[in-house]
Amino acid sequence: MARRPREPNGQLHRLLVEAGCSNKGFARRVNDAGRAYGMRDMTYDHSSVIRWLAGQLPRPPTPDLIAEVLSALLGRAVTPADVGMRPAAVRPDLGLDFALAWPEGLRTASQLWHGDLQRRGFLVDATYAAGAFAAPAVRWLTAPNDPPPTGTGSRRVGQVDVAAMREVTALFRRLDNRWGGGHTRSMVVKYLHEEVPPLLAGQYPEQVGRDLFAAVAELTHLAAWMAYDLEQHGLAQRYMIQALRLARTAGDFGFGGEILAAMSQQAQYVGRPGDAVDLARAALVSARKAAVPALVSEALVTEARALAALGDRTAAVRATAAAERALDRHDPGAAPAWIGYYDAAYLAAQLGHALRDLGDFAAAEDHARRSLRMVDGYTRGETFNVTLLATIHAQQGEVEQACSVGSQAAGLAADVKSRRARRRLSELHAALGPYAEVPIVQAFVEQTRALTVNGAGAARR
Repeated sequence: MARRPREPNGQLHRLLVEAGCSNKGFARRVNDAGRAYGMRDMTYDHSSVIRWLAGQLPRPPTPDLIAEVLSALLGRAVTPADVGMRPAAVRPDLGLDFALAWPEGLRTASQLWHGDLQRRGFLVDATYAAGAFAAPAVRWLTAPNDPPPTGTGSRRVGQVDVAAMREVTALFRRLDNRWGGGHTRSMVVKYLHEEVPPLLAGQYPEQVGRDLFAAVAELTHLAAWMAYDLEQHGLAQRYMIQALRLARTAGDFGFGGEILAAMSQQAQYVGRPGDAVDLARAALVSARKAAVPALVSEALVTEARALAALGDRTAAVRATAAAERALDRHDPGAAPAWIGYYDAAYLAAQLGHALRDLGDFAAAEDHARRSLRMVDGYTRGETFNVTLLATIHAQQGEVEQACSVGSQAAGLAADVKSRRARRRLSELHAALGPYAEVPIVQAFVEQTRALTVNGAGAARR
């Protein structure tokens, strides 16, 4: 049977004529709109627009982007239906907004879980969107408190349900720390999409509602952290923003500070230390409001790392000293469970990074060694810390020690599914670059190449 020809898209044609925009210029604007949401792989050109005018329907979320561009050009709201295209199932900016009202935030989080579970390409593949954290951080600090979250559905939800979710989150968190984000992230997303919405749509009073939203915020943040560990930075951003919104609904200022600290760490990781400083300071405001000394210490040392990356030695040293003093006030028995990982070894690792960036290698090495006194169950963190020590050796020209310690790090990295761990090994290889002709370095690089980011990518290809 002959294939039915497409009908030309007259609606899109009329709007483009009204906007006075060329096909080439319009394609460029659509690409720019996509990149603003972290979709770096958009490469539409004038021939793409010709195909759309001929009736081709681009894949979501392009119809929304086309409507957004036309809205800006025409100065009025234009929908995908107005341009002769079906509305996309998932908006291109899904998850990047910190909703003003908690019911809207809940809808956004649910849509994000669903879109992620369906493996929407633009969500999973989105890159880090510069500036996306700024508005959520400001709203977190300045928005009025939400009214108490209550539910009026038919299913009764109580503290038993909240306790069960927290136990599930604790299990997933242990698996993440031990094996890396790649092993269990899909299970976390599936749980969020299938098990959580029926609870949120149930019947519960104010206190149960706050505890329920706090528990959902923790699990959503864990999904963000796992995506970050896999370097799915655009997706991690969206989860972090929604976790922050859920924490605000719960009135949990302590955990909100924890999320802001995580946002700061991600900004630092992708090379935006200025943003990282701002987010760490926002985390510090929340930490002090919640009176959680370990979180105060974490916010301060996170700020110190960002300041060190900026080369501000005086401010970085001041922040590190304050972080150490705050940890002295930490009482593990009184601290929330979600910050149970933070101890002297964790602080030492962060100080090691900061001091290394400041060029103080002797002190950095001392702290890197202290970071190895960590408790069991944190294989991924141990991988990071051992690799840090090896990299410091390399930067001091201690080639044999770097390769010896690096071999230990490679052995640990082989057990975890963490792109960040592979990235750290790549950085160790780069630090050994000046000694590439030394036989022991050649042997080490060859033996561990498959465990680096580049080596893993080559293996996949």
